[in-house]
Parts: sequence; structure tokens; C-alpha cells
Amino acid sequence: MIRITLLLLISAVISGCSIDQMLVRASTPLIEGGIYALNQEADLQLAENSIPTNLNMLEGMISIDPDNDSLRVYAAQAYYGLAYGFNEDNKRQRAVNFYLRGLKHGLHALDVNGYKNIRNGTMDELEAALMKMDDDDVGALFWTASNWAKWIDQNRDKSESLIELPKPTALMQRVLELDDTFYYGGAHMYFGVFYGGRSPMFGGDFKKSEAHFDRAREITNNDLLVADLLQAQYLSRQKMDQEDFHNRLTKIINAPVDLHPDLVLLNQIAKRKAVMLLKEEEKWF
Repeated sequence: MIRITLLLLISAVISGCSIDQMLVRASTPLIEGGIYALNQEADLQLAENSIPTNLNMLEGMISIDPDNDSLRVYAAQAYYGLAYGFNEDNKRQRAVNFYLRGLKHGLHALDVNGYKNIRNGTMDELEAALMKMDDDDVGALFWTASNWAKWIDQNRDKSESLIELPKPTALMQRVLELDDTFYYGGAHMYFGVFYGGRSPMFGGDFKKSEAHFDRAREITNNDLLVADLLQAQYLSRQKMDQEDFHNRLTKIINAPVDLHPDLVLLNQIAKRKAVMLLKEEEKWF
């Protein structure tokens, strides 16, 4: 223990970090392990109950090491998951607040890495910053854009929110360019919704939407049900294709729970959302 303490002291002096910060950074593998275990959880209630405790711990670690971009990205991911998976469908304002928290953590991660004023700067400044970003920035880009776009979507009745949409879209485009497989092809699902959720008159493109959803399914070997969920919810509904809407959601509901052991939680969330969407079928078609 004395040797470990001395090593920490020496490392802290060399790196300019406090002992507390060194301990926080040494705990990062525990967070990664926790995320891995959570993704394998089939019980939605148990998963929902565990996330706030883990988030409180994560926020405590961030308070000790506020410029740790990895912790900020984990927090952005956690708030997105809590909002989308457990609050968006029945506690809208709570989801809005969580997306905003996730957005702030993501922006801070980008800021730490030298990309400042992304939200309030001009599009030209953003495009210039994006061209400097590389593979190390993909996580921050993806979770910032995901929370940002969802926050905008939940505030779509406010014009001041909608005018921000080009920025998260630019961030997600950069994710596609750097690593289109990141987080199970999540950027492709983003653009599947982006092009499929509106009519061609307002910038939609059904062929592009379908191509992005197809690529997402290719990346995950059809093991992630969210791609079909989003395609039914946005593209099939926009095309007024009731048969495709119904068949995709039914397929999700009937899919085995253990379709992929590392995606159990995400697939369980997709199943629950599919049931809710099917209840709206007669109203929408």
C-alpha cells in the first residue's frame, strides 16, 4: 500500500493531477465494466433503478476531475440512455432535462479537447473545427449530437430550438466520415430518421433513409432491433406504409430476448417501444 501511494504521489506530481484525480482515472475500467453489464440486463425495471445510482457516482467523479473528457462522454451516454429508454415516452419534461444534461457534458468534452463555442459559434467555425477532429473525438461527437438532436426534437414547437439542428447534424456527419460503425451504426440510424421523418417537400429523402437503416442493420448483423423500430416509427409512417410499419414492429415484439447477449437491454427497450407504437397504428393510418 505504501508503494502504491508513493507511485500515485509521483504520478500526480509528474502529471499535475491530484491524488483524487489519479484515483478517479484509475477507476475508469469500472465504469466500462458497468456499462457492459448494464447492456446485458433483461429486466427493464432493474436497469432503470440502477442508472441513477451510477450517474450520481459518475457526477461525483466528474466534480473531482471536471476536465476528464472520458467521464464527460460516459455521462452524456448515460443521460441519453436514461432519457430515451425510460422517460421519453411518459415523462417528456424529465427526458428533455436529461437530454440537456447529456448535451452539456458532451459539449464540455469537446471543449476540453480544444473545440470551443460549438453551440454558440457560427456554422463556418463549426465546420472548420470538425475538419480537425479525428478518431479520438468520435465518442464525444456522437453523444453530443445524439443528445442535442433529441433535445431539439422534444422542443420542436420552439423555432429557436429547430434552428440549431444543422449543428448536431454536422457533428453526426463527421462521425460517419470517421467511423460509421461506432455504437452499432448509430450515425446511420440518425440519418435514417433525419431523411425518413419528413416529406421530400421539406428535405426528406426516403431512398437515403432506407439506405442508412440498411447499413445500420448490416453493421449489427440484424441483431439490434432499434434500427427496425426507428424505420417503422419514422420512415414507414411518413410513407404511410402501414403494412411495413406493422410487420417491422411485430417482428421486434416476437424477436427472442437473447438475440444478442451484449444488446439485451437495448433490444428490450425496443420491444417495449414497439408495443407502444403498435397501439397508435389505427390512429396514424
